[in-house]
Amino acid sequence: MGCPNSSSGKARAVMTLREARPEDALAVARVHVRSWQTAYRGVIPDAYLDNLKAEDRAGRYTFGCCDPGAPLTIVATEENDVLGFVTIGSSRDEDPSQAGEIFALYVDPSRLGSGLGRSLMSEAKNRLYGQGFDNAVLWVLLENERALRFYRADGWIPNHAVRDREVWGVMISETRYRRRLP
Repeated sequence: MGCPNSSSGKARAVMTLREARPEDALAVARVHVRSWQTAYRGVIPDAYLDNLKAEDRAGRYTFGCCDPGAPLTIVATEENDVLGFVTIGSSRDEDPSQAGEIFALYVDPSRLGSGLGRSLMSEAKNRLYGQGFDNAVLWVLLENERALRFYRADGWIPNHAVRDREVWGVMISETRYRRRLP
């Protein structure tokens, strides 16, 4: 079931957003690794990026966890192929104003610019708002210009907080963005 593609006459697959399930772990990890290898080339050492393996990452996800306070991951699929994901939850920041947080938003590099990221972001904001959050935060690598442009175009505002932290064994520098919901 899909919309006709005017250029080829073929049916185009319908994109679906749904909560990630345990059986999605490897597919999500593949998107995660490919995204890192594309977005962070030149920012994180190439040797590290070249050695990332989805199989190593897949075991770290807790999709389908029964803890209501656990982060929630939404996947974007076409014909059961995971093409992107967003992970949300309560902010981990030590901040007096309770906010939701976008922990991760990644789209398969082959689908950049397709609107998939906007769809995932819209779903994430709606879910956080539905959970009672009026504000949300996210952290983004200082050198990730594409992501910075994407977030600013979506109404996210930098608040100039910066942190260094270790992710997957690599030290990174991030800046925090904030916005009102929905």
